[in-house]
Amino acid sequence: MTYAMRRRACSGNISLTSKDASIVKGMLNRGDRQSDIASWFGVNSGRIAEISTGATFYDIPVAEEQSLPPPGPYVVRELVEQQQKIVNRV
Repeated sequence: MTYAMRRRACSGNISLTSKDASIVKGMLNRGDRQSDIASWFGVNSGRIAEISTGATFYDIPVAEEQSLPPPGPYVVRELVEQQQKIVNRV
């Protein structure tokens, strides 16, 4: 095994904010799958599990339903957001 094969992948450098965590909690309450939520935010599903179990962001309140994105699964977040803008104009 070469050195290049043993190196870990680079971190995505995406951090969830308190506002994100609030939305994650709302999506979890709505029944969204953790993998779909992780896809929406572009993070590993382990970060969503940490919020779900209260390991992180335990003191952050749940976001209200109207502030949540549409239920997944998500192909690409940017496409979903563009579709929402179009629907909201009609």
